[in-house]
Amino acid sequence: MSEEMLEENEAPIAGDYPELAARYKSGEELTDEDLDVIADVAISVLRSMLGFFDAASSPIDEYEGDDGELILDVTAPNLAVLIGRHGRTLESLQTLFSLLVSRKLGFRYPVVVDIEGYKSRRHDKVTSMANSAAARAVRQHGSVTLPPMNAYERRLVHLALRDNAAVETHSEGMDPDRRVVITAL
Repeated sequence: MSEEMLEENEAPIAGDYPELAARYKSGEELTDEDLDVIADVAISVLRSMLGFFDAASSPIDEYEGDDGELILDVTAPNLAVLIGRHGRTLESLQTLFSLLVSRKLGFRYPVVVDIEGYKSRRHDKVTSMANSAAARAVRQHGSVTLPPMNAYERRLVHLALRDNAAVETHSEGMDPDRRVVITAL
């Protein structure tokens, strides 16, 4: 079979942006215009979701995160209902949002939804907790087990301590009681 015939018979890429999806999936670096399209799609999806909470017109700050992800921070008052107890509602909102954006784009691009800076504050708190626990593990020449955390927070702990040569980290248990154990070397 010739190369031209193979290209014609390949399954089409799902989503509303097949050219963008093809470039992203091939590993091509995205242009600023491409990133603007992704941001516009993500903001549109987020505004639709916020509409169910009478918050569609809420201001949304857009910025790039430390790991290259796009962060959308909704900065309106009285949105604590979207954060929920221990951030569980926000976690569910993030899952649904990611699925909708991925379906629309035709590929998964890392876009994080934050409400009133909650995830940013939680990131700082988890990183601080990880560093304190690592110092305690080294002082005690043993292990320190952190409280149960969701996958995102466990990943933050592992990332915060990956360059610390004095400790190693691993996760134990089953969700929702899965936790990080920090062991002194």
